[in-house]
Amino acid sequence: MLTQLLTLPIQARTVAFPRGRMALHAMPASVGIEQATGPDYSWNGLRRGLTPVVVIQHTLAGSGALTYEGRPLRVGPGETMVLGIPHDHRYFVPAGGSWTFFYLVLTGQEALRLCNGVIGSAGPVLRLSVAGLDRLAETVVALLGGRATTPGEASSLAYAAAMALVDDVSGPTPAEGAEPLPDWFARVRAHIEANLSAGLTVDDLAGVAGLSRAHFVRQFGRLAGAPPSDYVFRARMARAARLLQSAPLPIGDIAAALGFADANYFAKAFRRAFDVSPTEFRHSGLFTGG
Repeated sequence: MLTQLLTLPIQARTVAFPRGRMALHAMPASVGIEQATGPDYSWNGLRRGLTPVVVIQHTLAGSGALTYEGRPLRVGPGETMVLGIPHDHRYFVPAGGSWTFFYLVLTGQEALRLCNGVIGSAGPVLRLSVAGLDRLAETVVALLGGRATTPGEASSLAYAAAMALVDDVSGPTPAEGAEPLPDWFARVRAHIEANLSAGLTVDDLAGVAGLSRAHFVRQFGRLAGAPPSDYVFRARMARAARLLQSAPLPIGDIAAALGFADANYFAKAFRRAFDVSPTEFRHSGLFTGG
């Protein structure tokens, strides 16, 4: 399907349907193929409104620059960028450069939950397998071709795109051409997910990995695309977002479940991650449907 996508012209399409009575928690908002050049192409993740969305953008040629929570990253050919909005990031075309890509913007509770989980576990820049990329391209081709004529069809395609990322990140085999992930890395990630209410110090995680602290920090950062403390923070915030969306728990209880002794400190941390308070996030209009 990626081969078919490569034959399509530069184009963009907004996907919109009247809001129905039944809430749909995964919906496409826009889709397209674009070639960006020059300084005019620049997106700030904190200046795109307060309605949460997810941007999935795959580089076909050239490269883009991404500043993610203050860290400079490159998004090169064959790499897929996944970003939640609002969030502290900016992506743009480097001076004198060119960036050709296809993109898909998703809204909805389930799409946000799944994609935030992908970001938390694998970082904002992925190298998908051939099969995973083909599934993602299939969704883009279908939406650009107008094959979603009802809200249900559009929601199915949005969910398929999100699950293509989830399956690829959590699948048993690494992306084609990538080095196999060491056993200790999977062990540490599982330990983090199972102990988000605990302290989870870097020393503790190094002990789980069976590595010295310095070696663990270097290797974990290289494999995860983020330092251990940042990874744990994103995992906590992704869990917080899921609980706020799906569990009728007081915010103080959610804070305690994630290891925050003080609900106010949790609220500040959550705002740093999503640029909205936990209460605003829970009551956002996004979660009444696509």
